[in-house]
Amino acid sequence: MAVMTEEEASALDDLFTRNPPVTNPNVKGVFARERDMLAGLDDFTSHYLIARASATRQTPAAIIAAMVRKEVAAAVSNE
Repeated sequence: MAVMTEEEASALDDLFTRNPPVTNPNVKGVFARERDMLAGLDDFTSHYLIARASATRQTPAAIIAAMVRKEVAAAVSNE
C-alpha cells in the first residue's frame, strides 16, 4: 500500500472538509440490505451463511448464488 505524503494527506483532508459525503437516511446501505435478506431465513440458515461469508470473504448473496448454480448443474447432469 502506498504511503501518503503530508501534502497529499492535507489536500485530501481539505477536500473532504469542504465537500462532506452526502447521505440519505431513506436509502438502505449494503449492510442493511444484507441484514434484510437474512431476516426471512431460519436461524440455522442465517448463521450458516454469516459464518460461511466470513470464512470465504464473500457476501451471503454470492454464497447463495454459488449454491444455486451447483444445484442447477447437478440437475442438468442428471438428465
